[in-house]
Amino acid sequence: QVEMVESGGGLVQAGGSLRLSCAASGDILSINSMSWYRQAPGKQRELVAFITSGGSTNYADSVKGRFTISRDSAKNTVSLQMNTLKPEDTAVYYCNGDISRSDSGRRFSYWGQGTQVTVSS
Repeated sequence: QVEMVESGGGLVQAGGSLRLSCAASGDILSINSMSWYRQAPGKQRELVAFITSGGSTNYADSVKGRFTISRDSAKNTVSLQMNTLKPEDTAVYYCNGDISRSDSGRRFSYWGQGTQVTVSS
């Protein structure tokens, strides 16, 4: 069993900052990549940021220059530092891990439960 637990969401004014964190635990052999997605009401879930096991990153155009994804491989955690937040960043944010399980060696995609980020104008 693998569990992804997020923390750090909340309410912030436009222009403010928030930091999201996600910790993976359980039957983990290795984490191949970790990502943050978000889903606003009435919209599809979209990829926000992605980081590989080697530390390469990629961002949605809408957050480039404002958000930074980082990971601590020793602790199996991924974080998303969000600066200069805008009302359009309001969404439920989900972390995702591409994880190889220690009991089988097979790779699966695991999701956190989601954390609400609300940016007021």
